[in-house]
Amino acid sequence: MRALALETSGRTGSVALAEDGIVVAEETFAHGLQHAAGVIPMIDRLTRGRAWKPTDLGELYVSAGPGSFTGLRIAVTLAKTFSLATGAKVVSVPSVRVLVENAPASARHVILVLDAKRDQIFAARFERASEADAWTEAEPARLDSLSAMLARAPRPVYLLGEGCPYHRKFIPPDTDVMVTPENTWTARASVVATLGHALARVGAFVDIDRFTPIYLRKPEAEEKWEQSRAHLAGIVGPPK
Repeated sequence: MRALALETSGRTGSVALAEDGIVVAEETFAHGLQHAAGVIPMIDRLTRGRAWKPTDLGELYVSAGPGSFTGLRIAVTLAKTFSLATGAKVVSVPSVRVLVENAPASARHVILVLDAKRDQIFAARFERASEADAWTEAEPARLDSLSAMLARAPRPVYLLGEGCPYHRKFIPPDTDVMVTPENTWTARASVVATLGHALARVGAFVDIDRFTPIYLRKPEAEEKWEQSRAHLAGIVGPPK
């Protein structure tokens, strides 16, 4: 089984090719609309390098969020278009499940920290009994504050994710609360490929017509637009 994996939930994106669950190629790219146009040529270059045709890709694994609104829309739209054109099946992989695989081997409790602005984070908490065990989702992805997440978390706990520097003021001077190195804050398409392959083997494919990114709240621009409409209607005060 040949597959394509897409990771666009963070500030750095990546694509990977896998065969029978083994990653055979991976390439990263800078996040942003100006770089989105380069994703298709990148996929074309990687597949040509393996002498694969588009129709050779039987499965697509997509890191579906939460994360960058723009990045997630790009990946989901690409997956839908590719699936309709080639018949490839699609697997939705939660981005938090991808990211927690970057945690240190010694970690038993991890809070994922993704900036949601306004002193809020997109967060999830994971735990495991030992390095040999799979991660268990102790708290599912949610919109929360880092202070509240830390208040509920066992110690020692690791903080992991691109939101860490934006919420440093909420991290207590506690040796049992540790921030992982910056090079672990980015989810990788190679991990999406591994997790996606496992989900595919148990038939966890999505309905393409209903496939949407995992959003924990509306985009900020949409929220402000709704607030402006409500303000004009005299329902609420002016948008902040």
